[in-house]
Amino acid sequence: MITIFHNPRCSKSREALALVEDYAARRQEPVDVVEYLKTPPTEQQLATLLGQLHASARDIVRSNEEEYEALGLAQADDAALLKAVAAQPKLLQRPIVVYKGRAVIGRPPERVRELLGAD
Repeated sequence: MITIFHNPRCSKSREALALVEDYAARRQEPVDVVEYLKTPPTEQQLATLLGQLHASARDIVRSNEEEYEALGLAQADDAALLKAVAAQPKLLQRPIVVYKGRAVIGRPPERVRELLGAD
């Protein structure tokens, strides 16, 4: 199973989804497309993602969003950042692709190729 946290309005996310779907079709792998703006991840799911990404909460937060400033997240700790992203999913960096227990933020899309080992 390949999971992608996807925003269909984002060109990088659409590009990553195309890579995932192509790879999955060639290998008959199922794909779970999570439109995270419609179905936001929980704090626990975000914490799991951090482990799979080998990243800190700050790495998955879009600091250029209006909500980041409005919520005063510049000095927030990981717990506060995860809570904010769960409540305001627009803050989630995108796309995030999960495969075989590992994950990458698909910016640039080459990172998705590396995760999948795609040729």
